[in-house]
Amino acid sequence: MTAIKESIRNSAAARWTALGVVAFTMLAAYFVTDVMSPLKTMLENEMMWDSSDYGFFTSAYGWFNVFLFMLLFGGLILDKMGVRFTGLASTSLMVIGAVIKYWGISSPALVGQELFGISAPVMWASIGYAIFAVGAEVSGITVTKIIVKWFKGREMAMAMGIQVALARIGTALALMITVPFAEYFKSVPAPVLLGVVLLCIGFLAFLGYTFMDKKLDVQLSNGGDTVQEESFKLSDIKVILRNKGFWLIALLCVMFYSCVFPFLKYATDLMVNKFDVDIKLAGTIPGLLPFGTILLTPLFGGIYDRKGKGATIMIIGAVLLLFVHIMFSIPALNNWVIAVVLMVILGIAFSLVPSAMWPSVAKIIPEKQLGTAYALIFWIQNIGLMGVPFLVGKILQAYCKIPTTDGSNAYDYTLVMQIFAVMALISIFIAVALKREDKKKGYGLEQKNMQ
Repeated sequence: MTAIKESIRNSAAARWTALGVVAFTMLAAYFVTDVMSPLKTMLENEMMWDSSDYGFFTSAYGWFNVFLFMLLFGGLILDKMGVRFTGLASTSLMVIGAVIKYWGISSPALVGQELFGISAPVMWASIGYAIFAVGAEVSGITVTKIIVKWFKGREMAMAMGIQVALARIGTALALMITVPFAEYFKSVPAPVLLGVVLLCIGFLAFLGYTFMDKKLDVQLSNGGDTVQEESFKLSDIKVILRNKGFWLIALLCVMFYSCVFPFLKYATDLMVNKFDVDIKLAGTIPGLLPFGTILLTPLFGGIYDRKGKGATIMIIGAVLLLFVHIMFSIPALNNWVIAVVLMVILGIAFSLVPSAMWPSVAKIIPEKQLGTAYALIFWIQNIGLMGVPFLVGKILQAYCKIPTTDGSNAYDYTLVMQIFAVMALISIFIAVALKREDKKKGYGLEQKNMQ
């Protein structure tokens, strides 16, 4: 054990600056993740995609992360090599993947061609998205571990909440400006190119952070304010997988996020089809959700830091999620004002659960195993993020199409929203089970974070 001395993370300005830098990188990542969501209608009307193509593309986010276990390898590399190496590698992958995705939907040479029996623009955009997703998910666990490194014993939940909130700005911008941006430049791929530019800036931002991180490591190795732990071993994976609390967090994560992120992929189209909102404005309503999290996620994180009640916070968020999807599934509730209100409530739910869930992992899993633990959780989450959008696209195409006189595509989202409601109900049961497990094992999920 080393002596406790001052280090750069004892400076509030330094640790919040570090957070701001890496949070911008994740903002860019979230923009690119969701930039195609508002374009579904335009892709179908102008680029001859259909709902199956769109569902295939959105499912690509989990291809390499799930089937090639790239996220798990990323977690192992993170625990072995540290945040600087892993962060630079993952942000580079994001840029490469986004460039391929842009080329896929913008290259005239691909139009009318096929690859592996799939439309070439769809397939190449999907491949690029899959590569980007590896970088995005590994960047996510890297940034999460960075926050634990700088904020453990301090404002950790609030810091994670702020990081999530800033990342959600990327989602909000993607939902709200993508269609106007595409129409202004008269180009569907134009917003994707904007995402590539943002990712390049995000890469440079993370490169700047590495100098701060190196300085902190030097201070800690010279006797800074930390307790040195034994290094991560592969056998630690068994320890993680035998932890029931880990599995409950992981299952809650996959069920909760499968009700939110895949929903956002189709939310703009839902606004057009159910609430009869003009396509130019349709992305604005789901765009309210991320903006609501900007204040609420850090607020709820601060409550967790100072008051505790993490497991209870997750239960409340899951209940609100169920309410929203039930309301969206009722055909008679088709006024756009109702959609706005439900999005606001969904924003509250979307703030409650992540603000408590991610800091709680650090209470269940030792810090030396955190990178791998987060990677395992993200890997399980990616199964849902891959499978649910693909399933929704197939269901819309097969069972939910509405005949139109002009030949355009229209869909009834009732069945889809009922499926989301069932998953939300399951997330409630998991959150309750997690609270019970906390009482048995004493993880401290209901206790405050600040020491």
